[in-house]
Amino acid sequence: MNKPMLTYRGTVYPWHCDHMGHMNVMWYVHMFDAATWGLFADLGLGPSRLKRDGAAMAAVEQQITYRRELHGGDPICVLSEVVDMSEKTIKVRHEMIDTETGEVAAIMHITGVFMDAAARRGRRLPDDVRADVLSLIDDKILEAAA
Repeated sequence: MNKPMLTYRGTVYPWHCDHMGHMNVMWYVHMFDAATWGLFADLGLGPSRLKRDGAAMAAVEQQITYRRELHGGDPICVLSEVVDMSEKTIKVRHEMIDTETGEVAAIMHITGVFMDAAARRGRRLPDDVRADVLSLIDDKILEAAA
């Protein structure tokens, strides 16, 4: 997986738009959140795994950069990539793209913490997930060096 993964696809509906006629910021967050969960599922951290392991994921930091406005009817997708990982955290970069024009509408950087659901404290990411994430990061580093 040397390129970002498709983690969300949708359409901007008129009810996503505010009084100025463009998609309201709450919907960017909503769609990026859906993409995050799609990515986590692809990495082996889907809802059944989290429930089975008594674990949870929590966002602890996020930053959104808005590049262009989206309007009702715009088809979009989110491409996601893991950019870093520590013992308990995964850092992700999402790009929201207008699929009709190919333009990047927004970029989100988010840090998620793997945690014990009952204790509400961070814990080490499972070894299989760490291995998958490391292979994604390593592939990206190798691609950048080429």
